[in-house]
Amino acid sequence: MSTDAIEHGDDLVPELEPLHLEAKPDGPGAAAMLATGIGIFVLGVLTTLNEVSESLRGFLEDFQGSVGVGPLAGKTILGIVAFFASWAILAVLWWKTDVNIKKVFYVGLALGILGAVAMFPPFFEAFAAE
Repeated sequence: MSTDAIEHGDDLVPELEPLHLEAKPDGPGAAAMLATGIGIFVLGVLTTLNEVSESLRGFLEDFQGSVGVGPLAGKTILGIVAFFASWAILAVLWWKTDVNIKKVFYVGLALGILGAVAMFPPFFEAFAAE
């Protein structure tokens, strides 16, 4: 790798130039940001679907095992699995590449916001099976 100043496109960071930092790909960091959004989104979708489907509710309650830690255990476990799986896959795919970090950030942010909205009680209770 070169010891050029950190540069992305034409945007040189002048404050860091005297440090002569090694340019590194931003793919692994972008993978973590997007994976976080995916994990939050999956948790939100599962929270909402839990209200819609009796069979999914039963699966998620059984998924926690015999530990009995509460109604969010199955949803949280699957959200964490989605986070780590997507992080691992994206990190391998983007390991030595530069990606559009702003675009990845905004996509991850949008997924996180959608997931947070889906976990908001007035939202998921609107889909509750009666």
